[in-house]
Amino acid sequence: MQPLIIPSYDQSMAFPDVESAMDEPNGLLAVGGDLSVTRLLMAYENGIFPWFSQDQPILWWSPDPRMVLFPENFHIPRSLKKTIRQNKFQLTFNTRFEQVMRACAQPRPTQPETWITDTMLRAYVKLHHEGFAHSFESWNNGNLVGGLYGVAIGKVFFGESMFSFETDASKIAFAHAVKLLTDWGYELIDCQVASEHLAKFGASNISRKEFIQLLKIKTHLSISESAWQSPLPTALSNGKFDEC
Repeated sequence: MQPLIIPSYDQSMAFPDVESAMDEPNGLLAVGGDLSVTRLLMAYENGIFPWFSQDQPILWWSPDPRMVLFPENFHIPRSLKKTIRQNKFQLTFNTRFEQVMRACAQPRPTQPETWITDTMLRAYVKLHHEGFAHSFESWNNGNLVGGLYGVAIGKVFFGESMFSFETDASKIAFAHAVKLLTDWGYELIDCQVASEHLAKFGASNISRKEFIQLLKIKTHLSISESAWQSPLPTALSNGKFDEC
């Protein structure tokens, strides 16, 4: 079975049913289309996300199973609590979205090429300006040293990528994100594919079918009016968040 080819800027914006996604590679669903705000939002609402390299066309994915984090299952690993007690990092959100994306795009020892292409960068910066894409940042002495970004629709936050220039900086940013998202009323955090790193925070796999069923409900729910307001620095203390 081959992935469906979808035209760019198709007025219908339709995606194939996710159950038609390929088994190998896991979740490849469609090729082509565009990264317009409308297309991206429709993709996320249907459990689909773009992921492709610089020399590839746009590839759309919906893997099975799906790794997710339910906020009530979140826990901070014991190894991270020592760093938390040091109050080493200052934490913010939505203060450096593009800078966070560019940091996530930098080559890594195990990933010399990036999937965060210039096309992806422009598309998600536009999503950010439209109020759908958000970032969380870790700072040390005024330097951005870690962070993550993702897309928020209804009561679901779809995590995309994270980076760390200092030990534990991205983990602290992730813990910060989960705490704030929980306070604001988010009920599901999408982690996309299985990761031992995220499993230590309480993330686990569910079937794609269950994931889609959750999205049909939770992407249409309203969050707290306080969400994404006043991005003031916060700090972690003994595993809990306190305002500075």
